Amino acid sequence: MPVTLIYADHAWLGGDGMARGVVIEVRGEWITAVRQGVPAPPPGAVHLRGITVPGLANAHSHAFHRALRGRTQRERGTFWTWREQMYGVAARLTPDTYHALARAAYAEMALAGVACVGEFHYVHHDTGGRPYSSPNAMGEALLAAAAEAGIRITLLDTCYLRGGFGMPLEGPQLRFGDRDAAAWADRASALKGGGHARIGAAVHSVRAVPSEEIGTVSGWARERGAPLHFHLSEQVAENEACLSAYGRTPAELLAEHGALGSLSSAVHATHLRPEDVALLGGSRTAVCMCPTTERDLADGIGPARSLADAGSPLSLGSDSNAVVDLFEEARGVELDERLASRHRGHWLAADLLRAATSDGHASLGWPEAGRIEAGAPADLVTVTLDSVRMAGSPLGALVESVVFAATAADVREVFVGGRHVVTGGRHQLIEDVPAALTAAILELT
Repeated sequence: MPVTLIYADHAWLGGDGMARGVVIEVRGEWITAVRQGVPAPPPGAVHLRGITVPGLANAHSHAFHRALRGRTQRERGTFWTWREQMYGVAARLTPDTYHALARAAYAEMALAGVACVGEFHYVHHDTGGRPYSSPNAMGEALLAAAAEAGIRITLLDTCYLRGGFGMPLEGPQLRFGDRDAAAWADRASALKGGGHARIGAAVHSVRAVPSEEIGTVSGWARERGAPLHFHLSEQVAENEACLSAYGRTPAELLAEHGALGSLSSAVHATHLRPEDVALLGGSRTAVCMCPTTERDLADGIGPARSLADAGSPLSLGSDSNAVVDLFEEARGVELDERLASRHRGHWLAADLLRAATSDGHASLGWPEAGRIEAGAPADLVTVTLDSVRMAGSPLGALVESVVFAATAADVREVFVGGRHVVTGGRHQLIEDVPAALTAAILELT
């Protein structure tokens, strides 16, 4: 297999600064060697002009929420009122329309530098909860969509059994539910990954999965060494209802049923007691922060710094896809903390970039990814230095410039597994991503 040489003017190799003149040798999907301090591109090398970082990991996505962008901003209310509009889109999905929307949404992610997405997938069945003839038709549509968009995916097949504490599923929620956790496990076990895909599990939330069923889901993931994700304490009302129903916080309930641990990720973790922070950190449960969605839904600001100090690795997600920009998510963690504390400097830029790369990939079950080093997948993202946002970036602070100034619009080149998916800011597999998004969204709205 021939070796491809890639020359990066500047590349982030995991430290606090940027390396200059970096030659990356790629054989097939993998990086085989990395050299820095090379003064000029070798003959025949692909020249990446700008700042090159590892492929980004979007650790939490609901692809169908992309259809809501711009359509929910006139309403007043809370997460709970927004949710009704989301259910309206969920009610209209079919395997074909979901495939079209997810394919376009994942292509948008590729243009933003995302090499791998964690899809928190819970629209499993046809209207009224009737199974499709192929029980995983919806999940298989998502797997195919990611392949066609040129990115990897961890399909986090989600157990969703109740409409709330002690409440049955109703309306569009019927599409989400299996009979019980055992039936969920039977269906999820039939999903097959592949070179671009891995299968994980999710407990939607403690309000959607009865306590006696949580252990079945966590056990399924543990037996397979698969990632397990769950929404945690996104809303104060959920915490209060959980305490009323079980006499425990959501984190305590999940811990009791084996859901915490180094293969687990808590999404949002916004409203926590100190004891909850200690539980998550002590178990090395990762925490996925989604600042743009947490702002959009008026959820609140989670204790990311306290969680990291307690031992929880940080990852990042676009969640509702109101914004698809992992650089914005990364700096959002720091900037939101500044607003809450009225102090600056809670995170190093390199720490936030690790959350967007290696730690995000680890949370999705790809621990080998998210680094520019031999043995890692050849996932590379190049951010231009020629945009109005990045122009004048000091060479001694390029990591800070990427995290605190760059946007998805500054991404020019993207390799995923050695494949040049984005060239010159254009997707190479889907000719017109905006047109694909428009067509898919109009079909559903």
